[in-house]
Amino acid sequence: MHAQKNAVVVADDVAVDLYPFILRYSDGRLERLLCSSFVPASEDPAASRGGVATRDVIIDERNGVSARLFLPSGADGGRRLLPVVVYFHGGCFCTESAFGRTYHRYAASLASRAGALVVSVEYRLAPEHPVPAAHDDAWAALRWAASLSDPWLADHADPGRTFVAGDSAGGHIAYRTAVRASREGDIGIEGLIIIHPYFWGAHMLPSEAAWDGESVIRPQKVGELWPFVTSGKAGNDDPWIDTSVEEVASLTCRRALVAVAEKDFLRDRGRLLAARMRGCAWAGAGDGRNVTLVESEGEDHGFHLYSPLRATSRRLMESIVQFINQPSPSPAPLRWPATILSELHDTTDSSQILLPMPTRAYKAVFIDRLEKRTKTGASSANSTAVNASLTIGRGKLATKKSYGLFFGRTRAHIYGGLASAGSLQCPRPFCGAPSSG
Repeated sequence: MHAQKNAVVVADDVAVDLYPFILRYSDGRLERLLCSSFVPASEDPAASRGGVATRDVIIDERNGVSARLFLPSGADGGRRLLPVVVYFHGGCFCTESAFGRTYHRYAASLASRAGALVVSVEYRLAPEHPVPAAHDDAWAALRWAASLSDPWLADHADPGRTFVAGDSAGGHIAYRTAVRASREGDIGIEGLIIIHPYFWGAHMLPSEAAWDGESVIRPQKVGELWPFVTSGKAGNDDPWIDTSVEEVASLTCRRALVAVAEKDFLRDRGRLLAARMRGCAWAGAGDGRNVTLVESEGEDHGFHLYSPLRATSRRLMESIVQFINQPSPSPAPLRWPATILSELHDTTDSSQILLPMPTRAYKAVFIDRLEKRTKTGASSANSTAVNASLTIGRGKLATKKSYGLFFGRTRAHIYGGLASAGSLQCPRPFCGAPSSG
């Protein structure tokens, strides 16, 4: 059971169970399980471990669309214009935030390592704002970034090097945004970066139907996702949750990177997308040299977000950084093993870029300093404060089983449709004015 002041919620009262992301109860209340603690923005680069200044901006006050900008140190000189990465966070379309610790930390690291100005978008969440609200917000954010109306963008952005990126549901949003940009024709995109993307369909791929491993969410549960986030207006036969050869061919971006993880049952959807991209004219004279596939061996969905210091996470970040900074067109590709293409059975081309990732045993860490404290016997209070920045749980039913995520032990409280873990509330502070942080 879950305590809510004087009320008692019975676990059997759950109507929609999309654990570990969100629960909906029979009376309509929502409990968001995956929440990372709010991090304030700071324009002082010294306040950031990577020397990155951050600032919150409003994109669309009417719809509550906002973003956090990440400007790497050294950009104030203005001697070199920076690539712009418009980033969409993951979270099953219904949880997480650009202002939370998980995505603040990731965007800051990306900005620092790639030397890029990152626009991390705070879009509206389902089911209160059903899909395609998130996609509309993403399009508004891309147009806003392209307008260079913000002083940081006006002073530092290179509009000829604009990238659209995202992970999981955010990868889906990034793809849809690139498709819309291609159709509208007034915004040029240099590159599309899709990390562990969510795509689905009316029927499972053979590898999904036969899946017997463990992952963040089971294949059988994914079928409930799209009807939930669209408030029942679309099912799994909706073409919006899949990709087609014709749609992929319509893309006008110059380059694309697709990252998948070996233990993620969604990996073959990403592989299939990369294979379809390679057959397009924009991918590079028929050899697909402008499409990069990165596969992380021995890893699961979203591992890089919650264990950024692991060798595989660093290699994935290095691949993305190189992709952003490489000149276009890219070098000639390495060969893609035919065993992968045989699983896709949607293309006969057997070449592709494949960057293998080393396997390393799982170890949940957030930053070097805190990892060292743990090893040297730091107080449990400090360790708990860090781990609580990402909490997944159902009150006393919370599990500590991990798929690259931290499953916390704090109590989950429900406040009229928005949940918090202990004292941590899902960070969505924008209500018409930017945070003072």
